[in-house]
This record gives sequence, structure tokens and C-alpha cells, in this order.
Amino acid sequence: MRRERGLPKPVTKPVIILPVATHRGHFITFEGLDGCGKSTQMEKLANVLRAQGLSVLVTREPGGTETGEKIRKLLLDTATSGLSPMAELALMFASRAQHIKELICPALADGKIVLCDRFTDSTEAYQGGGRKLGSAPVLALHRILCGNLQPELTILMDSDVAHSVERARRRNRTRGKGESHEGRFEQENRAFFGRVRNAYLALAARDKQRVVLVDARGAVADTHKKIVEIVRRKLKLAKTA
Repeated sequence: MRRERGLPKPVTKPVIILPVATHRGHFITFEGLDGCGKSTQMEKLANVLRAQGLSVLVTREPGGTETGEKIRKLLLDTATSGLSPMAELALMFASRAQHIKELICPALADGKIVLCDRFTDSTEAYQGGGRKLGSAPVLALHRILCGNLQPELTILMDSDVAHSVERARRRNRTRGKGESHEGRFEQENRAFFGRVRNAYLALAARDKQRVVLVDARGAVADTHKKIVEIVRRKLKLAKTA
């Protein structure tokens, strides 16, 4: 079909997707509400893996790099006020893009096991669900800025909203002098965290092959055993005594 004279040619906007290099390592993320015990469980898992002679990198988001830690302070400090949800979303991905380029991809290329405290699932839960931005802008930015890099396993630690938030608030109150007070999100109300938890459960139902739901309400040792078994099966590791 011939185009009529005088009509402009249709413009197709290119979709920019950054390539993610193939890697030899394993990328595992930990997700859940603040105060659910992610950091503790991630460190305990790292110790188990290192005891088996495996090379492990433990990192976190937002943060992980010098640039990312500066962004983290801005995002989490209670002194930060008036930040719009979209600005918050953009800052999360700015930190993540640098984290992937500078730390995560090089470690994976070296064959390391990367354990990351939070990744894009957190953004979908907190900004998409909690801030009511929805999943679409989060997933679009992930494709564009992160090359759609996905963890091969995500441990989603499910916990009681009230208990987790109160634990996180106590943790922030006991920080030493001179430390950044990372309580900005903990100032939100219970309805906010209810939306965050619901968003987490929705993405777990959507991606059952990657996301494994772990009940984190029990004893730390019991939760640790569950996580070690999940990771052992996923990475096909030998059982330890």
C-alpha cells in the first residue's frame, strides 16, 4: 500500500535495552519487609556456602557501591523529606544500574555466588505497591536500565507486618551516634506496609519458578535450615553434615 504524498513517515521510537553479559556465577536475592531478618539469614547462608569452598559476594540495595551508598543515605535517611514517589523510583534504579555494572555483573562473570539484600522485587513492592505506582513503570525501567537481569533464585521472607516494622524501628532507634538514621520508610503507616506485603505475594504467585516464599515467623535457626535446603537444591550442592 503506497503512502500518500505529504504525509509524514511514521516514527518508531527505539526501545533501549542494555545487554547483560552471560555469566558463570549464581545470583540469589533476599526480599521481604524491613525487620523480617533478611540480613541475618543472608549472612548465615554466606557462611555455609563459604564453608563449602565457594566464592561468595554479599551486597545490598540501595547501595553496594560508593555511588549507591550515597543514594542510599538520601533515600533512607529520615531527614529526607518531600521526595516524590517518581523521584524515589528513579533514585532506586540509579543505584541499581551502577550496582549491576560495577559489582554484580563482574562478580557473576568471575563465577561468584552473589547474595543481594533486595533487588527490583523490592522496588515493585515498595514503590509499585506501597507508593501505588504500579508494576508497569518498575518493570519498564528494569528492562531499560538493568538489561532485564534477573536473579535465578529469590528468597521471599514472609512475616507479620506489625512485628517486622516494630523490629525495624527498634533497630534504627539503637543505631550509634554519627550513623545515618535509616528510618524513613519505617515512618510509613501499617496500610503502606500491607500494600507492600500484598505486592510481594502477588509477584511470588506470578513467578513461582524463581521466587520461593519462606515463612520467617519462626526461630532464626529453623528459617536458616529452610533457606539452606532451598539453595542447596537450586544450586545442586552436596548435603553437609
